[in-house]
Amino acid sequence: MHPTHAADTSETATLEEVVVTAQKRTENLQDVPISIQTLSTARLEELHVTNFDDYVKFLPSVSFQSAGPSFEHTYIRGVVSGGDGNHSGSLPSVGMYLDEQPVTTIDGNLDIHIYDIQRVEVLNGPQGTLYGASSESGTIRIITNKPDPSGFKAGYDVEGNSVDHGGNGYTVEGFVNLPLTANSAVRLVGWDEHKAGYIANVPGSVVFPTGNIPFNNAALVKKDFNDVDTRGGRAALKVDLNDSWTITPTIMGQDTQVNGNFAYNPAVGDLKIQQYFPETVHDSWVQSSLTVEGKISNFDIVYAGAYLTRNTHESSDYTDYSLFYDNAYGAYFVDNAGNLINDAQHIVGRDHYTKISNELRVSSPKEYPFRFVGGVFFQRQVHEILQDYLVNNGDPLADSLSVPGWPGTLWLTDQERVDRDSAVFGEFSYDILQNLTANAGIRYFRYDNTLQGFYGFNANYSASEGTGTCFTPFVPFHGAPCQDLNGRTSDSGTSPKLNLTYKFDKDHMIYVTYSKGFRPGGVNRNGGGTLPPYKPDFLTNYEFGWKTAWDDNRFRFNGAFFVEKWKDFQFSYLGPNALTIIANAGQAEIKGVETDLEFAATQNLTLTAGLSLLDAKLTQTYCADPTQCGDPGYEQYAPSGTKLPVVPKFKGDITARYTFPVGSFKGNVQGSAVYVGARSADLRQVAAQLLGEEPAYTVADFSAGLEKNGLTAELFVSNAFDKRAVLDRYSECDVQQCGAVAIYNLPNQPRTIGVKFGQKF
Repeated sequence: MHPTHAADTSETATLEEVVVTAQKRTENLQDVPISIQTLSTARLEELHVTNFDDYVKFLPSVSFQSAGPSFEHTYIRGVVSGGDGNHSGSLPSVGMYLDEQPVTTIDGNLDIHIYDIQRVEVLNGPQGTLYGASSESGTIRIITNKPDPSGFKAGYDVEGNSVDHGGNGYTVEGFVNLPLTANSAVRLVGWDEHKAGYIANVPGSVVFPTGNIPFNNAALVKKDFNDVDTRGGRAALKVDLNDSWTITPTIMGQDTQVNGNFAYNPAVGDLKIQQYFPETVHDSWVQSSLTVEGKISNFDIVYAGAYLTRNTHESSDYTDYSLFYDNAYGAYFVDNAGNLINDAQHIVGRDHYTKISNELRVSSPKEYPFRFVGGVFFQRQVHEILQDYLVNNGDPLADSLSVPGWPGTLWLTDQERVDRDSAVFGEFSYDILQNLTANAGIRYFRYDNTLQGFYGFNANYSASEGTGTCFTPFVPFHGAPCQDLNGRTSDSGTSPKLNLTYKFDKDHMIYVTYSKGFRPGGVNRNGGGTLPPYKPDFLTNYEFGWKTAWDDNRFRFNGAFFVEKWKDFQFSYLGPNALTIIANAGQAEIKGVETDLEFAATQNLTLTAGLSLLDAKLTQTYCADPTQCGDPGYEQYAPSGTKLPVVPKFKGDITARYTFPVGSFKGNVQGSAVYVGARSADLRQVAAQLLGEEPAYTVADFSAGLEKNGLTAELFVSNAFDKRAVLDRYSECDVQQCGAVAIYNLPNQPRTIGVKFGQKF
């Protein structure tokens, strides 16, 4: 739950009410029969949350894989098979929303800077009825503070910090709420953050064996080379047209420049890596949205529409794969004179995303014994994909071997992916008795997804993919010489929900839920055309939950038991030429319990805690080639009973906050601890063994501060004991191919000490 603190009363400590909009109505958290975790404005500030990595620590049901900022892939309740995030692969299984608008993208979350945020809501379990595609296992919602015509408000925060083994960082943030008239206001928010680096690119050298060609990284050696600069802002206008209708147009944008790599190679040293090409990411996005809220009679009408555009420009090292590749194909890398060349590859990627979403819904009054929420939804997202694999270190690859029109390019991906979703949905509730409510919902959905363009080699280098398999006659596609991919898949279905809620009294409730979530299918990119489209996968959830408050609302204890059955789940793996293939791998089952509690122990001491306990495993053997299923050394194999990867069996957190007078100031001290259990790095048996288990870890954070008349000052230390957690573990390509070269650990940020000053008017 993680909602708020104790209310400040002179008599006794109580907890404040937590308001959520999980069911697309404004409701008390304790009245909503969904397992929800929330982080309020105050809680986000107290935990020094500025981005995704910061808040996900305190959400026990949420886990993630990451390749650094802007490339996190999120999972809820252990619904993960691994290998997600490829631009030509599966959609996410967790929906991401910014206010009313979906911001889920294929290639990683929008890493939205967290400032002037009203709350973060996590809806655990399938949310397919109200939130649709990609909310298969749950939904994360970031709710912003809205313009307020009632009065002027403003604030700012300034932070400086120092990272052990690394550099220094800073954050400057501010907002202003300006009433324009008695019924309109504008809210302006801005931020500028520099996150210090802590990974060192140390001297290294390799020799490509075919031509005995040496290569070193002397020009790129640098300490703390993985720094991040993020700047952004938000402007929102709210106009109350009359007592019934309000419009809120909003524009929000962010620009992030990422340098270096966020993983290290344990074989090289702690927080050390050897990279041979520059690694950078420039991620910029803007979302324009419009929300219209009003009433017709006493029915609530909401329209929510948005247009999101995102551009990423990435440069990455591919030397590990080049070393593996040289052993078999090094003799083919020659210049125009026929001489062997340095065949180290690096990748330049440019991705452009657009997403248009529209939702119109109507809700009946919540006081009615029979209530409903229903509407229509349409979304179209386009992803233009460019991945340029270059061999141009010194003498470039021969023109006759390069992709035509792309000097020095060994492999080119130039594609356009379009995902279209439409739906009609509704949820209906009926009070059978004063304290017994039945709820039923259903969503009819349809998707229509296409993937077209070019990927592959020059036919003079390889005829398996690329110009050797292009459609004839050759017609250029975007910047590519021709087209060898044009796939389409579509389907429709329903996503149902049934719920029964019983209230013993206003403070004690239990519920049972049957719900279903889904993820659309898509096109399998492959040169021979032998692989069919992958099908949608479905998650069926059986849940028993409770919402309780005790001792005059001093103690809240919420939780849920659940069993989830994952059918025909989509599994991504690397096939020939490191080409991602998506298969519907089989069946899995996740059994678990999640709980949250908050306790106002005294007027001054508040305790919050949460935990998730999961048993997530295959219930059917995964085997890409049935003829090899008996071979435990077969790469694409995982027997029934294999634990699902990435997610720990146990994750929990606890926070204690104590406030006290210090002269005329109000003082506070706080301590938090997060425990994450051991995890497997891959579903497949061979890959999991080669990568090794990601060990359990505990991270502790502490802070102390003073506050008076809106002024705040705080000293904090994150990762106080400098614990080196392994958040993710991977090799550059398939682990059997590249694991012998290097396996990388992605760590948490080392111990960070900082001071923060702020003021609110």
